[in-house]
Amino acid sequence: MKRVRVNALQVALVFKRGRYLRMLTEGVYWLGFSEKLMVYNTTEQFIPGYELNVLLQDKQLADALHVVEVSNTELVLLYENGLFKKVLTAGRYAFWKHPVQYQFVRADLSEIEITENINRAILLDKLVAPYVRTVTVESYELALLYIDGKYVRVLEPGVYYWWKNNIAITLQRADMRLLQLEINGQEMLTRDKAALRINAYAQYRVTDIEKAMQNKEYEKQIYVLFQLALRAYTGTLTFDELLERKDAIAPFVLDNLKAKTEAMGLTVYDFGIRDIILPGDVKDIMNQVLVAEKRAQANGITRREETASTRSLLNTAKLMEENQMLWKLKEMEYVEKIAEKISTISVNGNGQLLDQLKQVFISNK
Repeated sequence: MKRVRVNALQVALVFKRGRYLRMLTEGVYWLGFSEKLMVYNTTEQFIPGYELNVLLQDKQLADALHVVEVSNTELVLLYENGLFKKVLTAGRYAFWKHPVQYQFVRADLSEIEITENINRAILLDKLVAPYVRTVTVESYELALLYIDGKYVRVLEPGVYYWWKNNIAITLQRADMRLLQLEINGQEMLTRDKAALRINAYAQYRVTDIEKAMQNKEYEKQIYVLFQLALRAYTGTLTFDELLERKDAIAPFVLDNLKAKTEAMGLTVYDFGIRDIILPGDVKDIMNQVLVAEKRAQANGITRREETASTRSLLNTAKLMEENQMLWKLKEMEYVEKIAEKISTISVNGNGQLLDQLKQVFISNK
């Protein structure tokens, strides 16, 4: 006989020649010959060194244990006294019912959605994160969710968590902000076969993501639509008409594309022409035409000024012819201008010269 003691927070299992006999709780006991004792701490997980199915045939032991069975498609989160401790994967586990309070949250990994009441912080824990898919839809985005290639729903901005398994999840994202499309270097022919290049821009927004995602690379498709609308407009006008009506290009393109883009789930808000680039020879001809026009305008202005000046001289001459006093005043005006240019005057001659000067300043009565 052998005297043994089982302490508090301990449980002992008695075996004889490899066969389980009974369970001992706290206290003092006598063991018979060939009986051996295996002692376990009840604050820790029960890991038997013997077949668990055999041990569980003892009702006293079975009642003292939590037995958790986890299948291949499941996950169990283990909480001790309300605190998350570990993840239990496929297998069988046993825990003592006292003194630790255990809680087990079972999750079905064969499903995508996390329907279990699991806090986000736990999902991001390093022990759980390997089993979770995390997807972020930015504040300026919307996304289409596809599961195993089948469309499910539209995802609004936010963070989404799904169980990680062999089910394929695909997202198609769309930027819902106002987008700008550059349409540069578009080579066009006018109705009179004049070649030119147009640089333009457009602003649009995805307004229906489900319609937009039905179109492969909708950015390229809307680019082609703008190209065709520009060609349709320039092809109906001569070069001169195009230059005169360039302000009408944007309204024409917007009207032409409105129905087509709405059918694609897009809305065009603005369109504008940045540049109309002419070939080198056409540019030289245009410059020559502009220079000729400006010269003609300058010649016209010069002729008008000459005509007005001549008419003014003629009117002055008529007045002077009719009024001797005006004539004398005009003479005195010119004499004054001449005198301003001369500092000294030397006069030589007889009395006839003085009489002539006198006649300039004194009118005959």
